[in-house]
Amino acid sequence: MKNNDKYSSTIEYTTSFHDTDAMGVVWHGNYLKFFEKAREALFKKFNYGYKQMIESGYLWPIVDARVKYIAPTIAEQALQITATLKEYEHRIKINYTIIDSLTGKKTTSGYTIQVAVSATTQEMSFVTPSIFLKHFGL
Repeated sequence: MKNNDKYSSTIEYTTSFHDTDAMGVVWHGNYLKFFEKAREALFKKFNYGYKQMIESGYLWPIVDARVKYIAPTIAEQALQITATLKEYEHRIKINYTIIDSLTGKKTTSGYTIQVAVSATTQEMSFVTPSIFLKHFGL
């Protein structure tokens, strides 16, 4: 996609003790939560948060996800989490990057893929609904 900055959103997040596992590092499953927080910020930027999704008649379940753990993170570590819309035709693919705020080093990357599902019929749409394209100016 052109102009990735327009279709990106970065949030700040400081990990908490409750994010960590018995070894003192952030539990691997929490990274999807971090991704989701950044994705929410991206969608809200285009006025298409959860409320607007439901009102538009579509649900957007995640059908595929990948997390690549590059370096461990620990409690009280300041992170920058960026979500970037990479694909929007037929499905939505969002790439994520997590960077240590102090060192600037990448700790994690990944992506999620979502598809549009009609809220009334529960059928998957094989084209991206026009309401999504309208909100994102595509």
